[in-house]
Amino acid sequence: MITAARTTDIQRVETPNGAEAWLVEETAVPVIAVEIAFRGGSAQDPQDRPGLVNLMTALLDEGAGDMTADAFQERLEELAIELSFSSNRDTVSASLRTLPENIDEAFRLLGLALTTPRFDEDAVERMRGQLSAQIRRNELDPDDLAGRTFFKEAFPGHPYGRPPRGTLESLKASTREDLLAIHRRVIARDNVVIGAVGAVSAERLSGLVDALLADLPATAGLETVETVAPAGAGRIEIVTLDVPQSSIIFGRPGPLRDADDFIPAYVVNHILGGGSFSSRLFTEVREKRGLAYSVYSYLSPYDHSGMLLGGVATRNDRAGQSIALIQDEIRRIAEEGPTAKELESAKKFLIGSYALRFDTSTKIANQLVQLQLDHLGIDYITKRNALVEAVTDEQVKAAAKSLFGDGDLLVVAVGKPTGLEGANTRDAAAA
Repeated sequence: MITAARTTDIQRVETPNGAEAWLVEETAVPVIAVEIAFRGGSAQDPQDRPGLVNLMTALLDEGAGDMTADAFQERLEELAIELSFSSNRDTVSASLRTLPENIDEAFRLLGLALTTPRFDEDAVERMRGQLSAQIRRNELDPDDLAGRTFFKEAFPGHPYGRPPRGTLESLKASTREDLLAIHRRVIARDNVVIGAVGAVSAERLSGLVDALLADLPATAGLETVETVAPAGAGRIEIVTLDVPQSSIIFGRPGPLRDADDFIPAYVVNHILGGGSFSSRLFTEVREKRGLAYSVYSYLSPYDHSGMLLGGVATRNDRAGQSIALIQDEIRRIAEEGPTAKELESAKKFLIGSYALRFDTSTKIANQLVQLQLDHLGIDYITKRNALVEAVTDEQVKAAAKSLFGDGDLLVVAVGKPTGLEGANTRDAAAA
């Protein structure tokens, strides 16, 4: 396990070719973890091809260079190299774990996957089939349906409103030429961030990174994504589905990550719904009234929109009561702010639990990447707890007013909820 002191000893590795990586060098750890992210995720999907980035990402380890999918996977398995790719609305990511003695081959295989993916017809059809099957399975899944509907309503006409996994129709229409085009646009040297942890020196990592990126395009061809506030606060959307309980997602505008009041907003949300067993929502909705097993809220700062998001699952006949309680608590904390005791308790928990983000090499590498994506600075880990501790009563009350405002929420409920006055209703088949 890497000690806390080592976690904060981050080296900025600048390569001869102008690339950069952040490194926590630790020779006692027998595994090297590398995380890589390219800015520009599913928000870069063409309007008529939602899910294209996700399909492309799923194919990166399905054959590369002169290696077929089987040969590529066999080589990874032979050397116990773990390599995976993923995407979200803002990034395409690669995750690599390898033993130090196999690092050269691990980076070579990663480089092949990033620079020369094959997109062979059989692999494309296989992954298209797998992703289509996932879409079919999730079509009537209450939680998944609630999430898809929420983002569609919150971001009409915006890339965030399109389904990152795509649709059956868009997957079927996506061609190899589409995959090659989106790969060229997103995977490039000027939009990459890298974090590494383990038994590798800065000099060695520098050479590996330059070789890894050498054959990528110098610049990405990203489309501009407008920064917007999520829409729909004050509206309730019901998607009817014959299930015994309602899956509910609620949200409203929140701060971007670089907002001056992000840390105070983070603290006040912990008090509202982020503190699991200690939050106001948990106390009011579950402990006092037994309306739900779980209720929560969190800040979700995307690159081009900030949100407060939350959720609750409850019996259909308790949906109206649950949402009313949630809105009452939001309005109360907006008007009154948290108590001094709540503020001190929240700060103590957030400071004490921060170390849990760094208890494995992979978690640390992920944090190194996220810090770069968020432009927080290489010294942020050493400053973060002091920033939380410095939050004052005045700041947290101001953040509560700004974050929660009038308490109006965009609410999406999937099921057969009752007690939700003024809701718009549609059938799940039409959602």
